[in-house]
Formats: sequence, structure tokens, C-alpha cells
Amino acid sequence: MDQDAFRETYREINERPCPFEKAVLTNQCECRHAERFCIAEREGLSCLSDAGQQRCLQWLERVREQARFALKTAAHPDQPALGHGKAIAIQVGGLRGLHVTLHPDEGPPMVISDVDALLRETLARHGDFGQVDMQAVIQQVAAYKSKKRARRNRR
Repeated sequence: MDQDAFRETYREINERPCPFEKAVLTNQCECRHAERFCIAEREGLSCLSDAGQQRCLQWLERVREQARFALKTAAHPDQPALGHGKAIAIQVGGLRGLHVTLHPDEGPPMVISDVDALLRETLARHGDFGQVDMQAVIQQVAAYKSKKRARRNRR
């Protein structure tokens, strides 16, 4: 299946895409609302909750806005989509940083056990995402390093 056909089929099948798809599919996060599906041997993720998807989108927008300098991304509204490395840094680093702000004695977890639960806890404590102190969040975004692929030995 070529890339254009895959994208078209993906959009037809997935009416509510998971905003944390990259992080969940790389096993760095889990979410009670995430549902996996396959298209032509590729995996995708749907969100089972409209409200949950909106919370995730709001949080990702806040992190992306605040992490522009750390990730060296553009500030204008028609900015292009982020590359995989920066997108996953925002997703995983943003959640790890959020966990650190809520639980400063624990440090950043390697795996976020439930994205939705973490975002709900944040809203219960702060009222909205605009009230979150972003210093620890941006530190985790900037510190995020993706796993390097193993190099094959060539003879």
C-alpha cells in the first residue's frame, strides 16, 4: 500500500485520532481511551472519548507553544507539522514534565500509565492547563532523547 492510499484509508477509518499516538505506539505511554487498529500491517490509534481527545489536544498545544524555544520551532500559526523526533519529545517529555509538577518527589516516570488520568488530575488541581508551571515540563521536553536504532554490522 503506498503512502497516499494509507493516509486516505487512515483518515476514513480513524474518525477520532489519538493525539498521543506516537508516544503510545512506542510504548512510552498508555491511555484508557486508546484503541489500536491495523491497516496493511501498520498500527494506528483511535481515541474513544471526545472529551479526552480535547484535553489531550489542549495540553499538547500548550506544551508546543511553550517549548518553541527549546525545540527551535517556528512561532507563526501556519507552522508545518513537527518531525517525528520533536513531536514525540513534546508528547512524552510534556507528560513526564507534567507528572514531575504534580509529584515532585517521584521524578519523571519512564512510562506514563494513563494519559487521561494524568490530565484529569492536572485539571482537578490547577483548574486549567494555563495555570501549570511549565518550567519542569519544558525541562523534560528538552531532556527527552528518543531511543536510537541499533546499527547493523556491515562486513
